[in-house]
Amino acid sequence: MSPFNRYAKEYDLWYEKNKYIYHSELSAIRFLMPKRKKGLEVGVGTGRFAGPLGIKYGVEPSENMSVIARKKGIKVLNGTAEKLSFENNIFDFVLFVTTLCFVKDVRKALSEAVRVLKKNGAIVIGMIDRGSSLGKRYYNKQKSSKYFKAAKMYTAKEIIDILEPAGFHKFTVTQTIFDKSNRFHEFRPGYGEGLFVAIKAMKNSKGGTKE
Repeated sequence: MSPFNRYAKEYDLWYEKNKYIYHSELSAIRFLMPKRKKGLEVGVGTGRFAGPLGIKYGVEPSENMSVIARKKGIKVLNGTAEKLSFENNIFDFVLFVTTLCFVKDVRKALSEAVRVLKKNGAIVIGMIDRGSSLGKRYYNKQKSSKYFKAAKMYTAKEIIDILEPAGFHKFTVTQTIFDKSNRFHEFRPGYGEGLFVAIKAMKNSKGGTKE
């Protein structure tokens, strides 16, 4: 996590410098998010998504990023996706934004998400889609990125295929950012064309811990 600690302020400022890309991603995620519900963002970072989306709780392993997120009014616990410090069945939704690519054990992280979700709760995942044309270019340049050189990039289909056996169903997928221009991009259904994909899935009746 040293790059995120070392460059936390620089990382946060990226969203200011690329505000149209940022708002494109934010718009795609907001479309899928349950309204007026209790949510948790795992890998909350500097709070760039949790803040405007009204999410009050976050988990983040980088202390320097956590400091910035707390200044935005988010209650951040230090921790990782594989071991969430929350009781069973307490959140209406759990959000991951460009987080799963850094998680060591994705299946364990999804198991934890299922555990803390209420019955009929939802998971929302925002991610760079390696299967898109821009995603492939991003993947090829990954090693030169101070933040993403250690990340494991996934395609949207790979994540959906992992979500199903983890205890999720009823998928809704949106995609955005269709070219390299720093302008606002509308979102559209599906995946495979946009660099950024948002996936929503519901906890199924057999998933997670008994109520």
